[in-house]
Amino acid sequence: MIKRLPIRIRLTIWYSLIVAAALVLFTVVAIWMMRQSILVTVDEQLVDEANAVQALLDNATPGFRDQVRAHAELQAGSSLIQVSDESGEFVYRSPRLQAVNFPVRYPQKRKFVTIRSGHHPLRVYAARTISNGRPFTIQVAGDMDDYFEAVDRYQLLLLIGIPVLLSAATLGGHWMSRRALTPVDEITRAAQEISPTDLAARVALPGTRDEIERLAETLNAMLQRIESAFKQMKQFTADASHDLRTPIALIRTRAEITLRKPRTDDEYRQALREIVSETERLSALINNLLLLARTDIGAEALRLSRVDLCDIAREAAAQGRTLAESRNIDWAQMFPESSLWIGADAEALRRLLLILIDNAIKYTPQYGAVCIRAGNSDGKAYIEIVDTGIGIAGKDLPHIFDRFYRSDSGRSRDLGGFGLGLSIGHWIARSHQGDIKVNSVLGKGSSFQVWLPLIN
Repeated sequence: MIKRLPIRIRLTIWYSLIVAAALVLFTVVAIWMMRQSILVTVDEQLVDEANAVQALLDNATPGFRDQVRAHAELQAGSSLIQVSDESGEFVYRSPRLQAVNFPVRYPQKRKFVTIRSGHHPLRVYAARTISNGRPFTIQVAGDMDDYFEAVDRYQLLLLIGIPVLLSAATLGGHWMSRRALTPVDEITRAAQEISPTDLAARVALPGTRDEIERLAETLNAMLQRIESAFKQMKQFTADASHDLRTPIALIRTRAEITLRKPRTDDEYRQALREIVSETERLSALINNLLLLARTDIGAEALRLSRVDLCDIAREAAAQGRTLAESRNIDWAQMFPESSLWIGADAEALRRLLLILIDNAIKYTPQYGAVCIRAGNSDGKAYIEIVDTGIGIAGKDLPHIFDRFYRSDSGRSRDLGGFGLGLSIGHWIARSHQGDIKVNSVLGKGSSFQVWLPLIN
């Protein structure tokens, strides 16, 4: 039930409960300590009184009863004393103790006891002593009325004061919770005013350097990520629409032109070949888009197993050699004789290497060179593809793994690319707990390194 209340009400309730518990505990401890302090003080006085009586017994004369009586009377009637010998006869007995017939012995084993004389509480101290070879029992008592009345007044004061203090604390706690949560309300209002058309807006930082400011910073960071993702989605949609529209337009245009007038069989075949070619490109684009969409939602899972990176690299290199020879490009490959064992999805890793090899050959002019080599360093395996192609400008390097990104006219659709291959390759590398590093000089070539963790 309490969970449904506003947080400021819940804070106030919990604050009030804690304060109430603290006040009750303080009251109990304070009253107990006051009573104990009173008892300690009274007990010390009673011990002093008993010692004084014992001193009189030690210096006993034939009239020591009168001496005890005189000592008691000198205490202004406040001393309640009775002294008895071994036979139980009283050497001296204060009138009040005689009136209540205070016993010489009582069941408590402690030397200090609290009893009631009528309606008056008494604190009594008893001591056994031997004076001049004779055993005596000395009992001294003190009235506790004034002390207990003081305790009662103190207790009443606390019982009246606690509700007042608790009420004040509750009001104060409610005020503090409202004041503390005011920045949260402001953050909430600011967040509600941010619309999909104005994702650049941010929540103002309160400048308090506390949890509220960290909340605002976290919210702003989240808005920044949402804005970036939204822009990326818009750009992705625009680029995908453009790249989908182009082959479809070519297919339709070619079909319409072919159907305008009768054609020879060879002309029909040529038109169909062009349509098939564009259809294959369109199918490849759609498959890549579906793959990226599945990776975005985490639906594309890799099946990792223990594989030899060199074996996968040799398979990819065999296809790369064929592509390179068809374009009069020198091909070289260098792999270690020992195995490089990694945990990988062999098919996905082969696709990554073919993407990098295809790009290297695609952007390397005739009579250039492409080299692939493998090795290991610092507990990691690597595959490096080096080409002498057109290279990548420094301003483009941070964006080459972005979807649909093509750096310049040299890396254009004329070479058959859509700008998705490196995005897919980057996802494959990261899914293997690896990374891709790029070095490139415009006009001189590029080097792509894939680093993957080794396993035993």
